[in-house]
Amino acid sequence: MNSEIINWLNNNFGYNISTDYYNNISVWKDWWKGFHEPFHRITFENGEKRKSRDMYTMKMAKKVCEDWASILINDKTFVKVDDEYSEKFIVGDTDNGGVFGSNNFWDQANDLMEKMMYSGTCAVVIRLKNAVVSSDGRLLPSPDAWIDLNYLEADRIIVLSSDNGIITEAAFCSDICTKGSNKLYLEIHRLEKGEYVIENHIFGIKDKSLLSEEPLPDGVARIMHTGSDKPWFTICKPAIVNPINGNNGMGCAVFAGAIDNLKGVDLAYNNLNSDFWLGQKKVFLNKNMLEDMSGDKKVAPDEVNQQLFYYIGETMDDGTGKSMVQEHNPDLRVADNTAGIQAQLDYLSFKVGFGTKHYQFNAGSIVTATQYTGDKQDLIQNAHKHFIKVESFLHGLVKTLLWIGHSFVDAQVKEDAHISIVFDQSPLVDENAERQRDKDDVTAGLMQKWEYRVKWYGESEEEAKARLADGEPTDDELMGFEDGEE
Repeated sequence: MNSEIINWLNNNFGYNISTDYYNNISVWKDWWKGFHEPFHRITFENGEKRKSRDMYTMKMAKKVCEDWASILINDKTFVKVDDEYSEKFIVGDTDNGGVFGSNNFWDQANDLMEKMMYSGTCAVVIRLKNAVVSSDGRLLPSPDAWIDLNYLEADRIIVLSSDNGIITEAAFCSDICTKGSNKLYLEIHRLEKGEYVIENHIFGIKDKSLLSEEPLPDGVARIMHTGSDKPWFTICKPAIVNPINGNNGMGCAVFAGAIDNLKGVDLAYNNLNSDFWLGQKKVFLNKNMLEDMSGDKKVAPDEVNQQLFYYIGETMDDGTGKSMVQEHNPDLRVADNTAGIQAQLDYLSFKVGFGTKHYQFNAGSIVTATQYTGDKQDLIQNAHKHFIKVESFLHGLVKTLLWIGHSFVDAQVKEDAHISIVFDQSPLVDENAERQRDKDDVTAGLMQKWEYRVKWYGESEEEAKARLADGEPTDDELMGFEDGEE
Protein backbone atom coordinates (compact mmCIF):
# COMPACT_ATOMS: atom_id res chain seq x y z
CA MET A 1 0.00 0.00 0.00
CA ASN A 2 2.96 2.30 0.64
CA SER A 3 3.88 2.16 -3.04
CA GLU A 4 0.36 3.27 -4.04
CA ILE A 5 0.38 6.19 -1.63
CA ILE A 6 3.90 7.19 -2.68
CA ASN A 7 2.88 7.09 -6.35
CA TRP A 8 -0.14 9.25 -5.49
CA LEU A 9 2.07 11.79 -3.69
CA ASN A 10 4.56 11.82 -6.55
CA ASN A 11 1.82 12.37 -9.15
CA ASN A 12 -0.15 15.00 -7.23
CA PHE A 13 2.62 17.01 -5.57
CA GLY A 14 5.56 16.53 -7.89
CA TYR A 15 7.63 14.60 -5.34
CA ASN A 16 10.28 12.08 -6.31
CA ILE A 17 9.93 9.63 -3.42
CA SER A 18 11.41 6.17 -3.85
CA THR A 19 9.87 2.99 -2.47
CA ASP A 20 13.19 1.11 -2.32
CA TYR A 21 13.92 1.75 1.36
CA TYR A 22 10.62 0.20 2.46
CA ASN A 23 11.82 -3.19 1.18
CA ASN A 24 14.26 -3.21 4.12
CA ILE A 25 11.45 -2.45 6.57
CA SER A 26 9.43 -5.32 5.08
CA VAL A 27 12.31 -7.75 5.72
CA TRP A 28 12.74 -6.48 9.32
CA LYS A 29 9.00 -6.90 9.88
CA ASP A 30 9.19 -10.51 8.71
CA TRP A 31 11.93 -11.23 11.25
CA TRP A 32 10.00 -9.43 13.98
CA LYS A 33 7.00 -11.64 13.22
CA GLY A 34 9.29 -14.68 13.29
CA PHE A 35 8.95 -15.90 9.71
CA HIS A 36 10.96 -14.67 6.72
CA GLU A 37 9.92 -17.00 3.92
CA PRO A 38 13.18 -17.01 1.88
CA PHE A 39 14.95 -18.38 4.95
CA HIS A 40 12.33 -20.16 7.07
CA ARG A 41 10.64 -22.11 4.25
CA ILE A 42 12.69 -25.28 3.70
CA THR A 43 12.29 -27.17 0.43
CA PHE A 44 13.49 -30.73 -0.13
CA GLU A 45 13.08 -33.77 -2.35
CA ASN A 46 11.55 -36.97 -0.95
CA GLY A 47 12.55 -39.10 -3.93
CA GLU A 48 9.23 -38.64 -5.69
CA LYS A 49 8.39 -34.93 -5.59
CA ARG A 50 9.52 -31.59 -4.20
CA LYS A 51 8.06 -30.72 -0.80
CA SER A 52 8.48 -27.94 1.77
CA ARG A 53 8.11 -27.32 5.47
CA ASP A 54 8.52 -24.35 7.80
CA MET A 55 11.62 -24.14 9.95
CA TYR A 56 11.30 -24.13 13.73
CA THR A 57 12.04 -20.60 14.93
CA MET A 58 12.64 -18.96 18.32
CA LYS A 59 11.31 -15.59 17.05
CA MET A 60 14.18 -13.84 18.83
CA ALA A 61 13.89 -10.58 16.85
CA LYS A 62 10.59 -9.84 18.59
CA LYS A 63 12.03 -10.81 21.97
CA VAL A 64 14.95 -8.41 21.44
CA CYS A 65 12.56 -5.56 20.59
CA GLU A 66 10.31 -6.36 23.56
CA ASP A 67 13.28 -6.29 25.93
CA TRP A 68 14.53 -2.96 24.63
CA ALA A 69 11.02 -1.50 24.88
CA SER A 70 10.66 -2.59 28.52
CA ILE A 71 13.97 -0.89 29.35
CA LEU A 72 13.30 2.39 27.54
CA ILE A 73 9.70 3.10 28.58
CA ASN A 74 7.87 1.29 31.36
CA ASP A 75 5.50 1.95 34.25
CA LYS A 76 8.19 3.85 36.17
CA THR A 77 8.92 6.35 33.41
CA PHE A 78 7.33 9.73 34.03
CA VAL A 79 7.27 13.32 32.83
CA LYS A 80 7.73 16.20 35.26
CA VAL A 81 6.51 19.73 34.38
CA ASP A 82 7.43 22.54 36.78
CA ASP A 83 4.03 24.22 36.41
CA GLU A 84 1.33 22.29 38.28
CA TYR A 85 -1.54 23.37 36.03
CA SER A 86 0.42 22.51 32.88
CA GLU A 87 1.52 19.16 34.30
CA LYS A 88 -2.11 18.31 35.03
CA PHE A 89 -2.95 19.21 31.42
CA ILE A 90 -0.33 16.75 30.14
CA VAL A 91 -0.32 13.81 32.58
CA GLY A 92 -3.62 14.41 34.40
CA ASP A 93 -4.63 13.44 37.93
CA THR A 94 -7.26 11.22 39.55
CA ASP A 95 -10.08 13.39 38.20
CA ASN A 96 -8.69 14.22 34.80
CA GLY A 97 -6.57 11.95 32.67
CA GLY A 98 -4.88 14.77 30.80
CA VAL A 99 -3.58 14.35 27.26
CA PHE A 100 -1.57 11.25 28.18
CA GLY A 101 -4.37 9.57 30.11
CA SER A 102 -7.03 10.16 27.47
CA ASN A 103 -4.71 8.74 24.81
CA ASN A 104 -3.49 5.74 26.87
CA PHE A 105 -0.05 7.16 26.23
CA TRP A 106 2.25 5.07 28.42
CA ASP A 107 0.91 1.72 27.20
CA GLN A 108 0.98 2.92 23.61
CA ALA A 109 4.47 4.40 24.03
CA ASN A 110 5.84 1.08 25.28
CA ASP A 111 4.35 -0.68 22.24
CA LEU A 112 5.75 2.08 20.05
CA MET A 113 9.28 1.53 21.38
CA GLU A 114 9.05 -2.13 20.35
CA LYS A 115 7.85 -1.15 16.89
CA MET A 116 10.63 1.42 16.63
CA MET A 117 13.22 -1.22 17.42
CA TYR A 118 11.98 -3.53 14.66
CA SER A 119 11.17 -0.89 12.01
CA GLY A 120 13.89 1.65 12.78
CA THR A 121 11.58 4.66 13.16
CA CYS A 122 8.41 5.60 14.99
CA ALA A 123 6.27 8.71 15.22
CA VAL A 124 3.59 10.27 17.35
CA VAL A 125 1.31 12.47 15.24
CA ILE A 126 -0.73 15.13 17.04
CA ARG A 127 -4.28 15.87 15.97
CA LEU A 128 -6.59 18.57 17.30
CA LYS A 129 -10.10 17.14 17.36
CA ASN A 130 -13.23 19.30 17.33
CA ALA A 131 -11.01 22.20 16.30
CA VAL A 132 -12.35 25.48 14.96
CA VAL A 133 -10.92 26.35 11.55
CA SER A 134 -11.47 29.66 9.79
CA SER A 135 -12.57 29.92 6.17
CA ASP A 136 -8.95 30.37 5.09
CA GLY A 137 -7.84 27.22 6.98
CA ARG A 138 -6.40 28.85 10.11
CA LEU A 139 -6.81 27.10 13.45
CA LEU A 140 -8.62 29.14 16.09
CA PRO A 141 -8.71 28.69 19.89
CA SER A 142 -11.62 26.64 21.25
CA PRO A 143 -12.23 25.29 24.78
CA ASP A 144 -14.08 22.35 23.21
CA ALA A 145 -11.05 21.18 21.24
CA TRP A 146 -9.11 18.18 22.50
CA ILE A 147 -5.84 16.53 21.55
CA ASP A 148 -5.63 13.10 19.95
CA LEU A 149 -2.36 11.19 19.52
CA ASN A 150 -1.67 8.68 16.77
CA TYR A 151 1.18 6.16 17.08
CA LEU A 152 2.90 4.95 13.91
CA GLU A 153 5.86 2.75 12.95
CA ALA A 154 8.21 3.20 10.00
CA ASP A 155 6.13 1.64 7.23
CA ARG A 156 3.46 4.26 7.96
CA ILE A 157 5.87 7.19 7.66
CA ILE A 158 6.77 8.70 4.29
CA VAL A 159 9.60 11.21 4.48
CA LEU A 160 9.12 14.27 2.29
CA SER A 161 12.10 16.32 3.51
CA SER A 162 14.97 15.84 5.93
CA ASP A 163 17.88 18.03 6.97
CA ASN A 164 21.04 16.59 8.49
CA GLY A 165 19.20 13.42 9.45
CA ILE A 166 16.24 15.28 10.99
CA ILE A 167 12.86 14.69 9.34
CA THR A 168 11.21 18.07 8.77
CA GLU A 169 8.31 17.17 6.48
CA ALA A 170 6.43 13.90 6.26
CA ALA A 171 3.22 12.15 5.30
CA PHE A 172 1.62 9.76 7.78
CA CYS A 173 -0.72 6.87 6.91
CA SER A 174 -3.12 5.34 9.42
CA ASP A 175 -5.94 2.82 9.13
CA ILE A 176 -9.42 3.79 10.21
CA CYS A 177 -12.74 1.98 10.08
CA THR A 178 -15.96 3.89 9.39
CA LYS A 179 -19.25 1.97 9.68
CA GLY A 180 -17.47 -1.26 8.79
CA SER A 181 -15.56 0.19 5.84
CA ASN A 182 -11.76 0.17 5.97
CA LYS A 183 -10.12 3.42 4.98
CA LEU A 184 -6.67 4.97 4.92
CA TYR A 185 -6.19 8.39 6.49
CA LEU A 186 -3.31 10.38 5.00
CA GLU A 187 -1.93 13.44 6.80
CA ILE A 188 0.66 15.55 4.98
CA HIS A 189 2.77 17.85 7.17
CA ARG A 190 4.57 20.48 5.09
CA LEU A 191 6.63 23.49 6.09
CA GLU A 192 5.56 26.54 4.07
CA LYS A 193 7.10 29.99 4.65
CA GLY A 194 8.16 29.05 8.18
CA GLU A 195 4.73 27.62 9.11
CA TYR A 196 3.56 24.01 9.26
CA VAL A 197 0.53 23.27 7.13
CA ILE A 198 -1.39 20.01 7.54
CA GLU A 199 -3.35 18.55 4.62
CA ASN A 200 -5.82 15.68 5.11
CA HIS A 201 -7.00 12.98 2.69
CA ILE A 202 -9.01 9.76 3.02
CA PHE A 203 -8.95 6.76 0.67
CA GLY A 204 -11.07 3.64 0.53
CA ILE A 205 -9.38 0.23 0.95
CA LYS A 206 -10.49 -3.12 -0.45
CA ASP A 207 -8.49 -6.34 -0.31
CA LYS A 208 -5.45 -4.33 0.89
CA SER A 209 -5.57 -2.24 -2.28
CA LEU A 210 -5.98 1.52 -2.32
CA LEU A 211 -9.19 2.80 -3.90
CA SER A 212 -10.10 6.30 -5.01
CA GLU A 213 -10.08 9.28 -2.69
CA GLU A 214 -13.24 9.91 -0.67
CA PRO A 215 -14.75 13.06 0.89
CA LEU A 216 -13.48 14.00 4.33
CA PRO A 217 -15.81 13.47 7.31
CA ASP A 218 -17.71 16.44 8.68
CA GLY A 219 -15.55 18.64 10.87
CA VAL A 220 -12.24 17.62 9.25
CA ALA A 221 -10.66 20.45 7.28
CA ARG A 222 -8.72 19.74 4.10
CA ILE A 223 -6.04 22.35 4.95
CA MET A 224 -5.02 23.53 8.41
CA HIS A 225 -2.48 26.32 9.02
CA THR A 226 -0.93 25.78 12.46
CA GLY A 227 0.61 29.24 12.70
CA SER A 228 3.89 27.85 14.02
CA ASP A 229 7.19 26.38 12.94
CA LYS A 230 6.72 23.57 15.49
CA PRO A 231 5.97 20.24 13.77
CA TRP A 232 2.83 18.49 14.95
CA PHE A 233 4.70 15.20 15.00
CA THR A 234 7.70 13.79 16.83
CA ILE A 235 10.06 11.17 15.45
CA CYS A 236 12.15 8.66 17.42
CA LYS A 237 14.89 6.35 16.14
CA PRO A 238 17.25 3.88 17.83
CA ALA A 239 20.68 5.28 18.69
CA ILE A 240 22.23 3.44 15.73
CA VAL A 241 23.72 5.02 12.63
CA ASN A 242 21.74 3.78 9.65
CA PRO A 243 24.22 2.33 7.09
CA ILE A 244 21.62 1.92 4.33
CA ASN A 245 21.78 4.42 1.47
CA GLY A 246 18.68 6.42 0.67
CA ASN A 247 17.22 6.27 4.18
CA ASN A 248 16.16 9.97 4.09
CA GLY A 249 16.61 10.40 7.83
CA MET A 250 14.90 7.18 8.89
CA GLY A 251 16.56 4.76 11.29
CA CYS A 252 17.28 1.04 11.07
CA ALA A 253 16.12 -1.92 13.14
CA VAL A 254 18.14 -2.69 16.25
CA PHE A 255 18.83 -6.13 14.74
CA ALA A 256 19.54 -4.86 11.21
CA GLY A 257 23.20 -5.82 11.58
CA ALA A 258 22.37 -9.12 13.26
CA ILE A 259 20.28 -10.93 10.62
CA ASP A 260 22.97 -13.61 10.25
CA ASN A 261 22.88 -14.11 14.03
CA LEU A 262 19.09 -14.47 13.98
CA LYS A 263 19.56 -17.10 11.27
CA GLY A 264 22.15 -18.86 13.45
CA VAL A 265 19.76 -19.01 16.41
CA ASP A 266 16.97 -20.47 14.28
CA LEU A 267 19.28 -22.97 12.58
CA ALA A 268 20.45 -24.23 15.98
CA TYR A 269 16.90 -24.32 17.37
CA ASN A 270 15.60 -26.05 14.24
CA ASN A 271 18.32 -28.67 14.58
CA LEU A 272 17.33 -29.36 18.19
CA ASN A 273 13.67 -29.82 17.30
CA SER A 274 14.51 -31.85 14.21
CA ASP A 275 16.57 -34.25 16.33
CA PHE A 276 13.60 -34.73 18.64
CA TRP A 277 11.29 -35.23 15.67
CA LEU A 278 13.62 -37.74 14.04
CA GLY A 279 14.79 -39.27 17.31
CA GLN A 280 11.78 -41.45 18.05
CA LYS A 281 12.46 -45.15 18.58
CA LYS A 282 12.36 -47.13 15.36
CA VAL A 283 11.72 -50.90 15.19
CA PHE A 284 12.76 -52.73 12.02
CA LEU A 285 10.85 -55.98 11.47
CA ASN A 286 11.77 -58.82 9.18
CA LYS A 287 9.11 -59.06 6.49
CA ASN A 288 8.26 -62.56 7.75
CA MET A 289 6.99 -60.86 10.92
CA LEU A 290 4.19 -59.19 8.99
CA GLU A 291 0.96 -60.99 8.21
CA ASP A 292 -1.17 -60.19 5.21
CA MET A 293 -4.50 -59.52 6.96
CA SER A 294 -6.42 -57.81 4.17
CA GLY A 295 -4.96 -58.78 0.87
CA ASP A 296 -2.62 -55.80 0.44
CA LYS A 297 -2.10 -54.55 3.98
CA LYS A 298 0.76 -55.72 6.17
CA VAL A 299 0.06 -55.59 9.91
CA ALA A 300 2.80 -55.43 12.54
CA PRO A 301 2.61 -57.89 15.49
CA ASP A 302 2.09 -55.11 18.04
CA GLU A 303 -0.48 -53.17 16.06
CA VAL A 304 -3.11 -51.83 18.46
CA ASN A 305 -6.25 -53.98 18.84
CA GLN A 306 -4.71 -56.99 17.11
CA GLN A 307 -4.93 -60.52 18.57
CA LEU A 308 -2.23 -62.20 20.59
CA PHE A 309 -1.29 -64.77 17.94
CA TYR A 310 -0.29 -64.22 14.33
CA TYR A 311 0.22 -66.58 11.47
CA ILE A 312 3.57 -65.66 9.91
CA GLY A 313 4.29 -68.52 7.57
CA GLU A 314 6.04 -71.85 7.75
CA THR A 315 9.26 -70.75 9.42
CA MET A 316 10.78 -67.97 11.51
CA ASP A 317 14.03 -68.17 9.61
CA ASP A 318 14.35 -66.11 6.45
CA GLY A 319 17.76 -67.63 5.62
CA THR A 320 19.83 -64.54 6.47
CA GLY A 321 20.61 -65.42 10.04
CA LYS A 322 19.63 -61.90 11.17
CA SER A 323 17.40 -61.13 14.13
CA MET A 324 13.74 -60.92 13.23
CA VAL A 325 13.36 -57.67 15.27
CA GLN A 326 15.95 -54.87 15.46
CA GLU A 327 15.71 -51.62 17.41
CA HIS A 328 17.20 -48.25 16.49
CA ASN A 329 17.35 -45.48 19.14
CA PRO A 330 18.75 -42.27 17.57
CA ASP A 331 20.99 -39.98 19.61
CA LEU A 332 19.05 -36.79 20.46
CA ARG A 333 22.27 -34.77 20.98
CA VAL A 334 20.52 -32.57 23.53
CA ALA A 335 23.71 -31.29 25.16
CA ASP A 336 25.37 -30.42 21.84
CA ASN A 337 22.26 -28.74 20.49
CA THR A 338 21.68 -26.78 23.70
CA ALA A 339 25.27 -25.56 23.68
CA GLY A 340 24.87 -24.55 20.04
CA ILE A 341 21.71 -22.55 20.74
CA GLN A 342 23.36 -20.83 23.71
CA ALA A 343 26.40 -19.88 21.61
CA GLN A 344 24.18 -18.39 18.92
CA LEU A 345 22.17 -16.48 21.53
CA ASP A 346 25.39 -15.04 22.94
CA TYR A 347 26.39 -13.78 19.49
CA LEU A 348 22.93 -12.30 18.92
CA SER A 349 22.81 -10.67 22.36
CA PHE A 350 26.16 -9.01 21.70
CA LYS A 351 25.15 -7.72 18.26
CA VAL A 352 21.90 -6.08 19.45
CA GLY A 353 23.58 -4.22 22.31
CA PHE A 354 22.80 -6.41 25.33
CA GLY A 355 26.28 -7.85 25.86
CA THR A 356 27.02 -11.56 25.65
CA LYS A 357 25.13 -12.84 28.70
CA HIS A 358 21.68 -11.33 28.37
CA TYR A 359 20.01 -14.58 27.30
CA GLN A 360 21.10 -17.48 29.50
CA PHE A 361 19.22 -20.77 29.66
CA ASN A 362 21.91 -22.65 31.54
CA ALA A 363 22.69 -20.17 34.32
CA GLY A 364 22.01 -21.64 37.76
CA SER A 365 24.35 -19.60 39.94
CA ILE A 366 23.67 -16.41 41.86
CA VAL A 367 25.93 -13.45 41.10
CA THR A 368 26.81 -10.46 43.25
CA ALA A 369 25.70 -6.93 42.38
CA THR A 370 29.26 -6.10 41.29
CA GLN A 371 29.37 -9.07 38.90
CA TYR A 372 25.89 -8.22 37.63
CA THR A 373 26.89 -4.65 36.84
CA GLY A 374 30.13 -5.81 35.21
CA ASP A 375 28.31 -8.26 32.95
CA LYS A 376 25.84 -5.52 31.99
CA GLN A 377 28.34 -2.91 30.83
CA ASP A 378 27.44 -3.22 27.14
CA LEU A 379 23.74 -3.05 27.96
CA ILE A 380 24.19 -0.03 30.24
CA GLN A 381 26.24 1.91 27.70
CA ASN A 382 23.86 1.19 24.82
CA ALA A 383 20.77 1.85 26.93
CA HIS A 384 22.03 5.31 27.86
CA LYS A 385 22.60 6.01 24.15
CA HIS A 386 18.99 5.05 23.43
CA PHE A 387 17.77 7.07 26.43
CA ILE A 388 19.18 10.22 24.80
CA LYS A 389 17.02 9.63 21.73
CA VAL A 390 13.91 8.73 23.72
CA GLU A 391 14.34 11.69 26.08
CA SER A 392 14.58 14.07 23.12
CA PHE A 393 11.51 12.42 21.60
CA LEU A 394 9.42 12.76 24.79
CA HIS A 395 10.65 16.26 25.52
CA GLY A 396 9.79 17.43 21.99
CA LEU A 397 6.34 15.84 22.21
CA VAL A 398 5.48 17.45 25.56
CA LYS A 399 6.87 20.81 24.42
CA THR A 400 4.60 20.79 21.37
CA LEU A 401 1.61 19.62 23.40
CA LEU A 402 2.09 22.52 25.84
CA TRP A 403 2.25 24.98 22.94
CA ILE A 404 -0.88 23.55 21.30
CA GLY A 405 -2.67 23.47 24.64
CA HIS A 406 -1.81 27.12 25.34
CA SER A 407 -2.59 28.31 21.80
CA PHE A 408 -5.79 26.43 21.00
CA VAL A 409 -7.27 24.72 24.08
CA ASP A 410 -6.54 26.52 27.38
CA ALA A 411 -4.51 29.74 27.65
CA GLN A 412 -3.65 28.91 31.26
CA VAL A 413 -1.34 26.14 30.06
CA LYS A 414 2.24 27.41 30.31
CA GLU A 415 3.86 26.79 26.94
CA ASP A 416 7.42 27.46 28.17
CA ALA A 417 7.22 25.34 31.33
CA HIS A 418 10.35 23.38 32.27
CA ILE A 419 10.13 19.70 31.31
CA SER A 420 12.15 16.81 32.69
CA ILE A 421 11.96 13.12 31.83
CA VAL A 422 12.72 10.49 34.46
CA PHE A 423 13.59 6.98 33.30
CA ASP A 424 13.56 3.74 35.26
CA GLN A 425 17.18 2.66 35.76
CA SER A 426 16.41 -0.51 37.74
CA PRO A 427 16.83 -2.90 34.77
CA LEU A 428 20.38 -1.58 34.40
CA VAL A 429 21.65 -1.06 37.93
CA ASP A 430 20.90 -1.95 41.51
CA GLU A 431 18.78 1.15 42.20
CA ASN A 432 18.72 0.75 45.98
CA ALA A 433 22.49 0.47 46.12
CA GLU A 434 22.95 3.52 43.91
CA ARG A 435 20.52 5.57 46.00
CA GLN A 436 22.41 4.62 49.14
CA ARG A 437 25.69 5.64 47.51
CA ASP A 438 24.21 9.02 46.61
CA LYS A 439 22.91 9.47 50.16
CA ASP A 440 26.37 8.69 51.47
CA ASP A 441 27.80 11.25 49.05
CA VAL A 442 25.34 13.85 50.36
CA THR A 443 26.38 13.08 53.93
CA ALA A 444 30.06 13.35 52.96
CA GLY A 445 29.46 16.61 51.14
CA LEU A 446 30.33 15.16 47.72
CA MET A 447 26.79 15.69 46.36
CA GLN A 448 24.46 18.61 46.99
CA LYS A 449 21.06 17.88 48.50
CA TRP A 450 19.34 19.56 45.58
CA GLU A 451 21.33 17.37 43.16
CA TYR A 452 19.95 14.29 44.88
CA ARG A 453 16.38 15.50 44.45
CA VAL A 454 16.96 16.44 40.78
CA LYS A 455 18.36 12.97 40.05
CA TRP A 456 15.83 10.85 41.92
CA TYR A 457 12.62 12.91 41.82
CA GLY A 458 12.84 14.63 38.44
CA GLU A 459 12.66 18.10 39.96
CA SER A 460 14.29 21.04 38.24
CA GLU A 461 17.28 22.64 39.97
CA GLU A 462 15.16 25.66 40.92
CA GLU A 463 12.33 23.52 42.23
CA ALA A 464 14.65 21.34 44.32
CA LYS A 465 16.46 24.35 45.80
CA ALA A 466 13.18 26.08 46.55
CA ARG A 467 11.83 23.01 48.32
CA LEU A 468 14.97 22.69 50.42
CA ALA A 469 14.87 26.41 51.27
CA ASP A 470 11.25 26.25 52.40
CA GLY A 471 11.64 26.00 56.18
CA GLU A 472 13.99 23.61 57.94
CA PRO A 473 13.22 20.13 56.62
CA THR A 474 14.16 17.02 58.50
CA ASP A 475 16.74 14.59 57.16
CA ASP A 476 13.92 12.29 56.00
CA GLU A 477 12.31 15.16 54.08
CA LEU A 478 15.66 16.09 52.54
CA MET A 479 16.01 12.60 51.13
CA GLY A 480 12.39 12.39 49.98
CA PHE A 481 11.10 9.87 52.54
CA GLU A 482 7.98 11.97 53.00
CA ASP A 483 7.05 10.91 49.44
CA GLY A 484 6.74 7.30 50.48
CA GLU A 485 10.34 6.04 50.18
CA GLU A 486 11.39 3.65 52.90
